[in-house]
Amino acid sequence: MSDLTSAEQRVLDALDEDALVATLVDLVRVPSVTGTDAEADLQHTMARWCEEAGLEVDLWSLDLDELRADPAFPGTEAPRLEGHGLVGTTPGEGIPGLVLQGHVDVVPTGDLAKWAGGEPFSARIEGGVLHGRGACDMKAGVAVNLAVARAVHRSGVRLERRLAVHSVVSEEDGGLGAFATLRRGHGGEVAVITEPTSRRVVTANAGALTFRLEVPGRAAHGSTRLEGVSAIDAFFPVHVALRDLEARRNRDADPLFADTPLPYGISVGTVRSGDWASSVPDLLVAEGRMGVRLGEDPADARRALEEAVAQAGARDPWLRDHPPVVTWPGGQFASGRLPDGHGLFEEVVGAVEAVTGTRPAEGAAPYGSDLRLYTGVGGIPALQYGPGDVRLAHAPRESVPLHEVVEVARALTVLAARRLGAH
Repeated sequence: MSDLTSAEQRVLDALDEDALVATLVDLVRVPSVTGTDAEADLQHTMARWCEEAGLEVDLWSLDLDELRADPAFPGTEAPRLEGHGLVGTTPGEGIPGLVLQGHVDVVPTGDLAKWAGGEPFSARIEGGVLHGRGACDMKAGVAVNLAVARAVHRSGVRLERRLAVHSVVSEEDGGLGAFATLRRGHGGEVAVITEPTSRRVVTANAGALTFRLEVPGRAAHGSTRLEGVSAIDAFFPVHVALRDLEARRNRDADPLFADTPLPYGISVGTVRSGDWASSVPDLLVAEGRMGVRLGEDPADARRALEEAVAQAGARDPWLRDHPPVVTWPGGQFASGRLPDGHGLFEEVVGAVEAVTGTRPAEGAAPYGSDLRLYTGVGGIPALQYGPGDVRLAHAPRESVPLHEVVEVARALTVLAARRLGAH
């Protein structure tokens, strides 16, 4: 690391790796499921930590009615009575030169029996790997962001430009927290979102839209099922149509997805039908998510699915006269992308190379994230670089290697010192 300036080395030397791991343990032990009281409690804890790191803190209650009335509102899925935004900024004037962003909310745990010891929030460390809900998605990234701010503060260096840490809620169900933060006027020259990227620098995200299908049937007694039409049977041709649509939409995907076999997945996540075992069900309700292609207008993606469902209905004798209904509740993620040729990519790559000696690969992510809000609503060039493998997220095997958490923290500490003019 001979290419580091003395100020950059001072900041890097001030990075407390033990405190970084301890903070991650504390974060994972908070069951901050989207929309719960624990999510709000964690934002208050984060505010205290930001103040201790020398940041000027803006902690506010979200005006949910005002946000929902905004034409650009990104949608939500989890019930929510309150929410809090949090931004910590180093003292000074002017727009921050760098934003580090992360979300504190996590998805529900699912079946506790599938977790080791039945404890998804234990933050168990074994073999240098921390296990638990939210470990990689994305409390490791949140801990990294705070560690960078702490390193800057402990080093005593002066910054020519300001650093901002954005801690947001409700990312898992649409991005309400990021949307509220941007609408409050918090901006920056560039942003790094520390979502898990498997050591790649992710410069683009596919989008994701939540859909709902209502497929009608005709009720009858189970012993005379031919007198009725099972909504379950009626759903089969619709499901086949979704699979065919998925195949078509994944042809000729962007080269950034070279390592991703299915960039724009269409997945049915829940199916509910029937209310009595011996009755032919007269309604099936299916909900799922649809991937949005890079640069695609979400309205065009919705239209493609609606047309595929309508065409499946037109080919089926029952559905022709009883067409399925498609609606779009919940989270609505557009795609997002760092502008081609933007210097932030090489800045992050250079910082990673400085601490690892290896140039990271560029890639794209098949999931939606807050990136599209920062690049779109906020007009802030953004990319993702963070610890962990997203394939482990939302599952009872969720975990993150601690050496990777430290490595990312070191790289982003160097990035902050360089970009913000530490001296």
